[in-house]
Amino acid sequence: MSSLPFVHLHCHSHYSLLDGASKIPDLIERTRALGMPALALTDHGNLYGSVELLREAKAAGILPIVGLEAYVAPGKRTERSGGGVSGHEHSFHLTLLARDAAGFRNLIRLSSLSFLEGFYYKPRIDKEILERHAQGLICLSGCASAEFSDYILNGRTAEAEGLCAWYQKVFGEENFFVEIQDNGVGIQKECALGAIDIAQRMGLPLVATSDAHYLTRDDAAAHDVLLC
Repeated sequence: MSSLPFVHLHCHSHYSLLDGASKIPDLIERTRALGMPALALTDHGNLYGSVELLREAKAAGILPIVGLEAYVAPGKRTERSGGGVSGHEHSFHLTLLARDAAGFRNLIRLSSLSFLEGFYYKPRIDKEILERHAQGLICLSGCASAEFSDYILNGRTAEAEGLCAWYQKVFGEENFFVEIQDNGVGIQKECALGAIDIAQRMGLPLVATSDAHYLTRDDAAAHDVLLC
């Protein structure tokens, strides 16, 4: 293990339905085997695994971080029209982590509202309820499917910076991080170049995540079958 500490802050279990391939006990066992002190669970649009994460992690002496990879509507959560730069996006990804009990309660509120009020292909929140329920949450700008990345990939730097400023205002400067990823995927590299440039110019902190969907390299083929 590297001498530099690393904790997965963007990680999926089999509760990321038809996308994640890792069962939570296996995730915890792998985390402990790698000498990592904590693990965040950020399943797609739901908190189905949160109780199991808390139980399994605490039993193993691992710090559990309850999170959510939220689907954010490009406009209002009740609208069914497309958005984003292309005008055809129905949702964007955003990584949210509970910092404390208040944050956990707000994740529950956001997830519930995403199903009850925002469901369109995916359970979606919007900026209105995100702002209303931001207390206790840490926000990462998201993966290549985030609104932030949509702006970067389409050369809309000013809009990307404006979005970062909004996140800072909502969550507080200490609770917003620009998320970068590089698993050898071209679009991730392109996003990271733009994200790092914006972070440096705006004085924003960076966090590197892996967007893990399975446990080991040997699981890649099985995960590909799952996606198909």
